[in-house]
Amino acid sequence: MVYFSLGTNLGRRTGNLRRAIRLIQERIGTVVSQSAFIDTKPWGFESSHRFLNACVGVETSLSPREVLQATQDIEREMGRKRKSTDGNYHDRLIDIDILLYDNLVIDEPDLQIPHPFMAERMFVLKPLAQIARNQAVPGTGKSVGEMLRALEARS
Repeated sequence: MVYFSLGTNLGRRTGNLRRAIRLIQERIGTVVSQSAFIDTKPWGFESSHRFLNACVGVETSLSPREVLQATQDIEREMGRKRKSTDGNYHDRLIDIDILLYDNLVIDEPDLQIPHPFMAERMFVLKPLAQIARNQAVPGTGKSVGEMLRALEARS
């Protein structure tokens, strides 16, 4: 089971998320859970364009590396030209992040699971908690719901 965070703040946001979810279903695996779409302000950069975010849970037979390649292919196909680097974020048609993959912990330069910033991002934890509140986050000793409560307490 792999959990993804999806975000878009350009173009037809609802259509972008729906298309990304359809492509994930076609290329990665069966979408077994999907959060509501939530409207959020940009995180980590200034923009006049608000985001639409969601999370999905997917059963897959692909390896984490194959999943990463598939998500990057989907992003490029949908018009994403560059990924954020060194904390420099920007507007985007689609962003697909791998949050969790089973109970794996992977720390490679281009693939980090669990996602290293998920505990800091309300726009990730709120929709993820809708579909995986009790899911343990490997290496943290916490569930998604516990991470969300901790972030809400700090906000």
